[in-house]
Amino acid sequence: MVTFTKHLPANPDAVVSFILPMTADDRTRSRHRFQTETGENLQLSLPRGTVLRDRDLLLSEDGSSLVLVSAKPEPVITARASTKLLLLRAAYHLGNRHVALEVADNYLRLSPDSVLQGMLEKMGLEIIEEIVPFQPEMGAYGHSH
Repeated sequence: MVTFTKHLPANPDAVVSFILPMTADDRTRSRHRFQTETGENLQLSLPRGTVLRDRDLLLSEDGSSLVLVSAKPEPVITARASTKLLLLRAAYHLGNRHVALEVADNYLRLSPDSVLQGMLEKMGLEIIEEIVPFQPEMGAYGHSH
């Protein structure tokens, strides 16, 4: 099993040994075993608190292998609003609940939660259930919740 100990920023020119699809939750694990799509077993041993993003790279302990992190599609709910103000209000209420949240200029995306979905619908947002890559915000202090 190859152990990966170094986190590198995205580099579109990198030649990678493996692609590792990971959910948003997986990308917050600094010590864990994963399996690539081709069945290779990989061990992460990264500094605690490391949060990986889609397209980041991981370098093996011996420097011989490079892995491309890929945001794996996962179930989410996407909320769209009729106005920017309504979307902003929804982001405020979700942030107040410390929800992992992907923020874009025309939608908010979060893990499925029937209570939060009900709240957003009562506020007047349109909710779409999807299976897509999820990229929650890292947080103002460089970590996720």
